[in-house]
Amino acid sequence: MIRASLADFTQNIEKYFDMITGNSVHLIVRTGNGKGVVVMLLDEFCSMNATDHELSSKINETRLDAAIERLKAGNSFSKDLIEP
Repeated sequence: MIRASLADFTQNIEKYFDMITGNSVHLIVRTGNGKGVVVMLLDEFCSMNATDHELSSKINETRLDAAIERLKAGNSFSKDLIEP
């Protein structure tokens, strides 16, 4: 994780974007008054949102935990996809 002031970020935006995309790091941009924003890769953001959604209800969380346990126990199966 790297940090930058808003002024430094705006002056060196290309450098920071290269750092983020090249190293998959997060950038915290301080905007003043103790506030800030985080800049990260879009794929990582989407993955975090999907995980958050999947764990947003206790029922989903329980189903996912049960599926993980079945996989760990070797109790799984595969299916062939039907091509359209």
